[in-house]
Amino acid sequence: MKNKIKKISKEIFNELVGYRRHLHMHPELSFAEIKTSKYITEILTKYDIKHTRGWAGHGVVAIIGKGKKCVALRADIDALPIKEENNVAYKSIVNGIMHACGHDVHTASMLGAAIILKKLESELSGKVKIIFQPGEEKLPGGASIMIKEGVLTKPKPTSIVGQHVHPPLEVGKIGIRSGMYMASADEIYITVEGIGGHAALPQKCIDTVLLSAEIITSLQQLVSRRSDPTIPTVLSFGKINSEGGATNVIPNKVIIEGTFRTMNEVWRKEAHKIIRNIAMNVAKSSGGKCKVKIKVGYPTLKNNKNIYNKLKTYATDYLGKENVIELPIRLTSEDFSFYSQEIPACFYRLGTGNKLRNIVSPVHTPTFDVDERCLLVGSGLMAYYAIMELTH
Repeated sequence: MKNKIKKISKEIFNELVGYRRHLHMHPELSFAEIKTSKYITEILTKYDIKHTRGWAGHGVVAIIGKGKKCVALRADIDALPIKEENNVAYKSIVNGIMHACGHDVHTASMLGAAIILKKLESELSGKVKIIFQPGEEKLPGGASIMIKEGVLTKPKPTSIVGQHVHPPLEVGKIGIRSGMYMASADEIYITVEGIGGHAALPQKCIDTVLLSAEIITSLQQLVSRRSDPTIPTVLSFGKINSEGGATNVIPNKVIIEGTFRTMNEVWRKEAHKIIRNIAMNVAKSSGGKCKVKIKVGYPTLKNNKNIYNKLKTYATDYLGKENVIELPIRLTSEDFSFYSQEIPACFYRLGTGNKLRNIVSPVHTPTFDVDERCLLVGSGLMAYYAIMELTH
């Protein structure tokens, strides 16, 4: 079976490169993936793969095979609001939008996996549910919506696997980790209100700028003194704006924006309360007011130990032991985590880098690109996992 999959992967490789380049040239933002969805369905229709459209807006779900047992594979399809700076033939033709997170690779690889599985459909010992998901880059995340719409039912998968491009890994390799792998991510919005006025008359003001600085400083104790040191936790503020204000004017209002990330759902909820209490009490202590809005984002992503062990075994067989790398935890986030909260799941990294060809730019940068040979692994390993998981 392994050799059959590798043979088909090589036969359709140029086709997959074409898919990836088309998608890269025509990126669409989260929940606006209209043409992308249509393109996916055209390819699935070409190969007579049954599918439905309209999930979470523009998602597509395909089913291949027969039988009671079902496994799921997932790819995200949206792009980012970044202007591409690469000088390549397949450069984005949509100004200000780019597949800078590799979702074009995820989608093309999944199309490849679908084609492979369709060609080997008579040898499947069950069903493979293939999920092309919109809106990964934008809250509330397409995964959460698709789950509410029933994507994990009728049939219910026994497991789900997803992959993500990873420039630090050389092409031909994958990275994997058991247990907690990625953090939850929440957006913090703090509005500090006081009394503005002339900067030379601070006694007549309630200084919102000073209060904001005190709030940011005080909130650092959340990580340094309130959090369990064994639980990875990050609280960072990346934006401060005032309404009014100048070199000699204290503004009436300051808005602070940041992110809170951790890898424990119980601590996450407790931390939200602490953030509110600290911010509001610091403001109150100096006569000001404070409003705290926490936009709850993606949960922690946990790789199921059993699925991790199976995927690692299959990947080692398919790629060779030297090409399966153990990864550290990450405090970045992914909405694949919603699936991992519902059914046994595993999320792994697909090597896309090539130092000799200077393909090293990180994701979410305007110079991000991949060694397209990653499509061989991205399609083949997904198909191999599905077939092996249905067999065992």
